[in-house]
Amino acid sequence: MKPTEPEWRQAEDDPCVMIVDDEESIREAVRELLESENIAVLTASCCAECLRLLQDGFRGVILMDVMMNGPDGWSTIRSIEKAGLMEGNLIVMLTANDAPDDRANGLQECVVDYILKPFDPYNIVSSVRKYLALLGHTECSGVL
Repeated sequence: MKPTEPEWRQAEDDPCVMIVDDEESIREAVRELLESENIAVLTASCCAECLRLLQDGFRGVILMDVMMNGPDGWSTIRSIEKAGLMEGNLIVMLTANDAPDDRANGLQECVVDYILKPFDPYNIVSSVRKYLALLGHTECSGVL
């Protein structure tokens, strides 16, 4: 049986940031903010969409909401780990909580940063640029 080709593969100029949030208004606000800084973005409204984009080849910075309907952000990270899709990705949690809760047990090493809601636009942009640079994604960091 021949493996199927992914629907989408990341090319050098493809988006390097994925926003995972079940609230469309948050996804769109963060997308517009980053795109205004010339940072290309993909969005996912749930765990399943996030996993599909990762399986299709996305690698980069993942801005993950903690509190989502269905699998929450922590469950989504567990699914990413279980599927072997952590390599080449850095996860930044978007949260209203100032500290991880019990659901984060064993997953802290998977998360590089926490950005508190309501968030400061400058903080999101600077964090994303920093983590894109760490991953070597200088072509999509919005810095020319």
